[in-house]
Amino acid sequence: MYMKAKNLIFVFFSAFSGALLALMGQNYFEKHIQETPLPSLNEEVQFQKVSYNLGANQAVNFTGASSIATPAVVHVNTSYTVSNQSSQQFYGNDLFEYFFGPQHRSQPRESVGSGSGVIISSDGYIVTNNHVVENSNEIKVNLSNNKSYTAKLIGKDKDTDLALLKIEANNLPYLKIANSDSILVGEWVLAVGNPFNLASTVTAGIVSAKGRNINILENLDGKNNTAIESFIQTDAAINPGNSGGALVNTRGDLIGINTAIATPTGTYAGYGFAVPSNIVAKVVSDLKEFGTVQRAFIGATIQNIDESLMEKYDLAESEGVFLENVIEGGAADEAGLESKDIIVSINQQKIMDVAALQEKIAGFSPGNTISIQYLRNGKVNQATLTLKNKFNNKELVNNTDLIINKMGISLSELTKNELNAQNLKNGIKVVDIKKGNWIDTYTDMQENFIITHLDDIEISSVEDFTQALANKKGKIMIEGKYPNNNNVYLYALKID
Repeated sequence: MYMKAKNLIFVFFSAFSGALLALMGQNYFEKHIQETPLPSLNEEVQFQKVSYNLGANQAVNFTGASSIATPAVVHVNTSYTVSNQSSQQFYGNDLFEYFFGPQHRSQPRESVGSGSGVIISSDGYIVTNNHVVENSNEIKVNLSNNKSYTAKLIGKDKDTDLALLKIEANNLPYLKIANSDSILVGEWVLAVGNPFNLASTVTAGIVSAKGRNINILENLDGKNNTAIESFIQTDAAINPGNSGGALVNTRGDLIGINTAIATPTGTYAGYGFAVPSNIVAKVVSDLKEFGTVQRAFIGATIQNIDESLMEKYDLAESEGVFLENVIEGGAADEAGLESKDIIVSINQQKIMDVAALQEKIAGFSPGNTISIQYLRNGKVNQATLTLKNKFNNKELVNNTDLIINKMGISLSELTKNELNAQNLKNGIKVVDIKKGNWIDTYTDMQENFIITHLDDIEISSVEDFTQALANKKGKIMIEGKYPNNNNVYLYALKID
């Protein structure tokens, strides 16, 4: 009996001591956990980067984040025209049908689509996915208070699948853009959007991974080799209609734009993917200021390091980005980098793979200078690299430059003598047409064509042509003639 009493007393004091230590430990940690201070709001672009760490002893509560995020996430509805091969036969009056019978004609039809968007400023700027609004004739935005607006497309970027819209409204609720670099794997997040047209739906999950490259943007058109994919992966439920919606942290700050799901069925199957907010902030800022994204390039073809590559080149490291080929005259070449070098850090931040490199470079513009650490033959080297644009120079580009590049034409001005010889008072000459670009693909224009008008605007110089193209959307008409030919030719082209 004595031994039993002694054991009971021992157990009692052990339990009491453990409880006392736990209370002392909790009190200690509560005094020492500090929240990261928030930087001040940038009024010019009306978003800020926020870093926030949830204390380990704090309970997770989604109600605050939901109440912040839900009013700032909108329902985007689009209408667009698609061609449809009709089975109906038409008897026209033209000679072709008279001799060869009725023809099947493609009948255009109106179609609709929907997705989500996120208000990022009180004056009505909204970010969404490019694939939500691409090819749309009209974009309608429905707010959580049931107000509806017609939105203007400010700009879009296929490389990141982002688009910027604007509605004419003020004092709107909006989300602050957080620093996605500070988000940790395992952190709680919310996905807010309009899946299956169910407005203002909130789902919860965690960050499952960062820097995911799933090749979905490259596969959209089968030829996009400049796509930037470094997605935040989450297991918060994301379904059709969530595209363009918000991925927020437990504070209600925007950390990503929901873009894609990994699924064999077309609906949620466990994982969704969001464009990181740091990329979103850069794209939005560029679209607002320039109408196009100021994409920076290092001037090299790159690839991840795998076992076969390590064996082929006898590499000792599996981390970093392998430079397969350095473009002559490009940024990497000018900085002294060579093929088979391995980039391991940028601005003292470690680079593990291609997705990490793409995400980091996406935050810079042509002309920006970065510090690169790289390996060559196992030895660590340093270089300072000045980034370039897609035309391999350091200048910022405008939307007109990109349109002319997509057209695939080179232009030159004509002297007065050359114009007089063709009985023209104005015009510029197409001296080169690149295969596979817009002019080559959609028209039968030939080199040496003289452009005299764009729509109804008289063209006397290359500057006239670029200014006439500025802010053009939809179909344009290029008018002109060929040397020693008095016929007038018209070429129609669609500017997206």
